[in-house]
Amino acid sequence: MADETAEARLKRMAMRSWRRGTKEMDLVLGPFADAHLGRLSLGELDLYDALLAENDQDLMAWILGQSAPPPALAALLARITSFAETRLAAGK
Repeated sequence: MADETAEARLKRMAMRSWRRGTKEMDLVLGPFADAHLGRLSLGELDLYDALLAENDQDLMAWILGQSAPPPALAALLARITSFAETRLAAGK
């Protein structure tokens, strides 16, 4: 997506975060995207884009600690997991 503007990229990524295919991943990635996409560095956005290409079953297993994520995604997944746990604890 070489011709994609920065604004279009963020909108695409936010939409893909909220419309995953499973409601569980919508509720994990959507709020994270809303809260953090605009503040991620270009490198972090590239990683998040790669994460969005993964299937929901793998993502859920990684987030729940049922299997180890790819090393390149591990830190970002830990950040997403922490964000989701904080939201859950706060009842949001």
